[in-house]
Amino acid sequence: MPSRKALIRRPSPRLAEGLVTHIERRPVDAALALEQWEGYAAALRAHGWETVEVDPADDCPDGVFIEDTVVMFRNVALIARPGAQSRRPETAAVEQTLAELGCSVNWVWAPGTLDGGDVLKIGNTVYVGRGGRTNAAGVQQLRAAFEPLGARVTAVPVSQVLHLKSAVTALPDSTVVGHPPLVDNPSAFERFLPVPEESGAHVVLLGGGKLLMAASAPKTAELYADLGYEPVPVDISEFEKLEGCVTCLSVRLRHLYT
Repeated sequence: MPSRKALIRRPSPRLAEGLVTHIERRPVDAALALEQWEGYAAALRAHGWETVEVDPADDCPDGVFIEDTVVMFRNVALIARPGAQSRRPETAAVEQTLAELGCSVNWVWAPGTLDGGDVLKIGNTVYVGRGGRTNAAGVQQLRAAFEPLGARVTAVPVSQVLHLKSAVTALPDSTVVGHPPLVDNPSAFERFLPVPEESGAHVVLLGGGKLLMAASAPKTAELYADLGYEPVPVDISEFEKLEGCVTCLSVRLRHLYT
């Protein structure tokens, strides 16, 4: 049976100190961010997902962006080695939680770096963004971990945004969606649909055609509704100030043994 668990981690009190790479720093309201995070978690639960809260990482400003700490393929976890050294302490508690859930755990080792936000899975195809915080050795180690399990790993360039999934995600029918000015090579994907807003390129598949997405992309939500999907908007404005999006605030575990 498919599982419907989502790892989440509450924001650090130091959230406003989080890294920014491709945008200018703006003030972050930590209290509002916590309220928005609670709303995000509530939206997951309202659509049938069990949230599993990983121990806080209060000394890690970016710890709430939990997706970057691990890549899942089936029930196998590849613990990331983030490209930003300050983020590497975020992985330990995630590793412990996944082991307790029964996952098979593997690791990325030096000199490899890999951020989970650079990995987009569409069925057995695994796209890996190369050029930001994920290096060639990280891509090689991901191949070594997942290709024996049936994954087809394809590296794609990333230069305009922080992570691959800052530029593109995929709809339930496997169409890749992205905001064209931020996508290095749309032709890398079998099917590509341009969307009118940057944050509209980020969707979490909740099941049943429901798409969790940022409230900041109303035009894209209309586009998805016209295609027969049901947008589920959440306000994540404080996380967007830190290059965050709906995908990075959770790790969806769809293939645990149950």
